Amino acid sequence: MSTLSEIKSSTILVLGATGKTGRRVTDLLGSAARPASRSSATRFDWSAPETWEPALAGATAVYVVPPDNPALLAEFVLRAVRSGVTRLVLLSMRGAPDDDPSEAAIKGSGVEWTILRPTWFMQNFDEDLFAAPVRQGELAVPAGQGVHPFIDVADIAEVAVAALTRPGHAGRTYDLSGPESLSFAEMLARIVAVTGTPVAYRDISPDEFSASLRGLGYPDEIADLVTKLLVRIRTGAEAHLSDGVQRVLGREPRTFADYLGSSKFA
Repeated sequence: MSTLSEIKSSTILVLGATGKTGRRVTDLLGSAARPASRSSATRFDWSAPETWEPALAGATAVYVVPPDNPALLAEFVLRAVRSGVTRLVLLSMRGAPDDDPSEAAIKGSGVEWTILRPTWFMQNFDEDLFAAPVRQGELAVPAGQGVHPFIDVADIAEVAVAALTRPGHAGRTYDLSGPESLSFAEMLARIVAVTGTPVAYRDISPDEFSASLRGLGYPDEIADLVTKLLVRIRTGAEAHLSDGVQRVLGREPRTFADYLGSSKFA
């Protein structure tokens, strides 16, 4: 089995390197990583194709955080394979259809590929979408009392690194989740138990939530997608657990308590 010490001579391009997963993948890879983003030393911008080939030069594998436009990813994959990349690991999402165009571009690349389909991230509570409302004392989403097995991004990163550096993961799609399904009210209660600062949960209509995202500047298609995914939690369609972390890493996923202990709430 390959180890990190055996891939030091390899270069793994990490896209979205300043994001929640990319940052952690970069840290785990160490000197094997070539972190790339619009603000990294290695510049990469999906909207600027002239940045792609310099970022790809000499890379043997790529961690792909895809753009909103699948056509851009399809063109990038062609260039990556042409430049000598032999392994691609895609960050997808739970519930992606089998004919998802981003996944199709990776699967049709002609090189080794692995697809990761994680659930919602625990880190959304302190680093992203839910962070500001939580700090302000009320989180309002259209999830009702539905439950969902949020995943710690650290687990996604470890699975990604395994797929990027070790044999046995080519042609695999891994569904990834945390070890327990919790409601938003339950998760907020656990945050409050750590911080001592009250945070209320309010169930709102999908239309109200979607409008709030648009008010924050989210494009219509993103506002509609995020709302749709939260409504799936409301209906119970997202309550099931997945075993991808166990299959790849041979251990149980991190719990919400584990996440809280290493989060900005600690």
